[in-house]
Amino acid sequence: MLPNLQKMAAIQVHDKHFVPFISSAEIQDIVKDVALRIFEDFKDETPVFIGVLNGVVMFFSDLIRHYPGPCEIAFLQMSSYIGTQSTGIVYQKMELTKDIRDRHIIIVEDIVDTGNTVENLFKYFEQTQRPKSVKLATFLLKPEVYKKDFKLDYVGWEIPNKFVVGYGLDYDELGRNLPELYQLSEGKIND
Repeated sequence: MLPNLQKMAAIQVHDKHFVPFISSAEIQDIVKDVALRIFEDFKDETPVFIGVLNGVVMFFSDLIRHYPGPCEIAFLQMSSYIGTQSTGIVYQKMELTKDIRDRHIIIVEDIVDTGNTVENLFKYFEQTQRPKSVKLATFLLKPEVYKKDFKLDYVGWEIPNKFVVGYGLDYDELGRNLPELYQLSEGKIND
């Protein structure tokens, strides 16, 4: 897939400059592909999609919209980022909103980089929730920095280890509402 970035302009969020990375049309193609791959594995089941807030909100909504089978949804909130850096410490900010014991669940993440959040999520679900099965779907993966042994079942797109904003992902709480994805610029943007 080649980027269709001609109509996207560079942007500034707070003190950082970002350049176009993935267009909204390409994002929808990626999300639809992930939804159909999940459906192939769960077409005879009613899985529970669990969104990890806040960044996942746009991907989660579009994923559910493209999923052609019956499903249920739930949410929880985890965090490890301050600004553009992962702290390495993952903490749970909100409890799971549904009982998922003995259910097939798909954890839905916006982005996986170090894998610390994924590791904590798997431990949380296996030790406290006891689902029938646990799969993970992520919109983005940074393979250069992912060093965990947990299988990522459904990966939308692999990206370099650069900070991105848009399509639910933020920089200090701004940029989530952008329908496209932008990558942190190496230098200042000249108009």
